[in-house]
Amino acid sequence: MPSGSRADVLVIGGGVIGLAVAWRAAQRGLRNVIVVDPGHGRGAAGVAAGMLAPVTELQYGEEPLLHLGMASNRRYEGFAAELTEASGGLDTGYRRCGTIAVALDSDDRAELRELYAFHQRLGLDSSWLTGREARRLEPMLAPGVRGGLHAADDHQVDPRRLLTALVAACERAGVRLHRAEAVELLVDGGRAVGARLDDGESVAAEQVVLAAGPHSHRLPGLPEGVLPAVRPVKGQIVRLRIPEAYRPFLSRNVRAVVRGRHLYLVPRENGELVIGATTEEQGYDTTVTAGGVYELLRDAHELVPGITELPLVETSAGLRPGSPDNAPLLGPTDLPGLVAATGHYRNGVLLTPVTADLLADYLATGEVPQPARPFAPTRFSPASPVAKASA
Repeated sequence: MPSGSRADVLVIGGGVIGLAVAWRAAQRGLRNVIVVDPGHGRGAAGVAAGMLAPVTELQYGEEPLLHLGMASNRRYEGFAAELTEASGGLDTGYRRCGTIAVALDSDDRAELRELYAFHQRLGLDSSWLTGREARRLEPMLAPGVRGGLHAADDHQVDPRRLLTALVAACERAGVRLHRAEAVELLVDGGRAVGARLDDGESVAAEQVVLAAGPHSHRLPGLPEGVLPAVRPVKGQIVRLRIPEAYRPFLSRNVRAVVRGRHLYLVPRENGELVIGATTEEQGYDTTVTAGGVYELLRDAHELVPGITELPLVETSAGLRPGSPDNAPLLGPTDLPGLVAATGHYRNGVLLTPVTADLLADYLATGEVPQPARPFAPTRFSPASPVAKASA
């Protein structure tokens, strides 16, 4: 890439969100789409479990995010199939398997019962299970399981395969992937006009998409107040291998509340079992700790005792990008020419299809699609109603 390159769209950040936005933008006819990242296909998704769980992931007060997540989940099967074709046949690991959420004691059961009642008030498709019914669905669950709920439409994808397929699809669509770090946002006349890179080159762009996860607000040259702080939230996970003789070990995603701590187990068809994830406000630290791994394995063993027989394959940690309200930042910012696609927190993989579609629509038409409007980055601007209400 020669110095002084020009792009219709410059995407800063090569994780699942940035790659998917670039791919969709190229499909919409935007030419000269460039993604800059020191290592495309990395980021938080590389250490994510890949649960597509808008229903069982729901928290109180997150109804707008629920609707966005459900819209993205409905698109996922078609998105995954299209991506496999566009990437030359690479499988994303998408699987319609459903999720059960279970509890091990009376307090955790009461919390899960409240969540189930919330689901019913919102008209969501989940069903209550007795402990016996939960064990009938998943015989490896501990005898002490007290109850649970089944969300048939919460599924899974393999984020690492998803990243690989997105890289290939971008390359085949003509997106240029430049291995460099953006070290300064270039602003001229009150407008974002490109970025300077750490290899000494620069890229001029009509539109700049900031998709750098928890580093998004730290980009030098970004005017103060244009983007709220996107905090890093550390998550540690453990990967085990299920030998052939033990399969099927689990058939579905399993979520649990274990003495107030949330846990999930995601079984892959290739025999991998992902256990996660801790939630730690530790800044930009990605150290895997003995305590974090111990807690995950201890709680998982209490839920599924048979995991102690499985080989340990990997431990890892990543950083989720959390916005001030834990909802994504989607669309134009207060700085003309700068578009945000960040702050997805624990829902980055789930929200990939809908984020890519909404951002590509905006980049191609200049109109913010209706589903993106509740997540406008400008909701945190001093003049916005949201910012005034929280002041």
